[in-house]
Amino acid sequence: MIELRHITKSYNGLTVLTDINMTFRDGGCYCLMGPSGSGKTTLMRILMGLETPDEGTVAGNPDRKSAAISAVFQEDRLCESFSPMDNVMMCVGRSLKASRVRLEMGELLPEECLDRPVSTLSGGMKRRVAVLRALLTPSDILIMDEPFTGMDEGLKHSVIAYIRKKKDGRILILSTHQEEDVALIGGELVRISSSSPDSSQVCKSFA
Repeated sequence: MIELRHITKSYNGLTVLTDINMTFRDGGCYCLMGPSGSGKTTLMRILMGLETPDEGTVAGNPDRKSAAISAVFQEDRLCESFSPMDNVMMCVGRSLKASRVRLEMGELLPEECLDRPVSTLSGGMKRRVAVLRALLTPSDILIMDEPFTGMDEGLKHSVIAYIRKKKDGRILILSTHQEEDVALIGGELVRISSSSPDSSQVCKSFA
């Protein structure tokens, strides 16, 4: 479980998050929605320990500091000269054999793409590599910042089905601009707004 209490964050005098209070329970799926600039990415970076809030605390049970987090960032953050297989294997390590990783990656990518440099792939393919890397990396928490960028509806449905299959009891926190994605992934909708002191709440469950 992760608990956010009274989280506030500003950049250069501009308040991005105000008094955020939120609980992410073990095994839950949470979809953050809000307009651009409402603080979704900042909140995720705070959860990952990449940003420090100006006020408030982030706590976990039993110990958030020891929890492993895998992530999909807004940028794919792939090694462009490496293949999709290499990008994933660097993070998976010894937890999965290469043959199993190749089989898993074939769920979302054509076989002929797996050993090409990432730089030769389309934006949608790169996004799928980033999603696969996060899902196949051993972790306790999955954080995905707009993971469906560059995907058409059919592909998005396939990726969501794969995420649901591989979530495996982990906390999943993702951001999206489409409320239909919340229903497809079976999550809880969390609206984020920087304009109100009571700026976050779980308001719908689609599980």
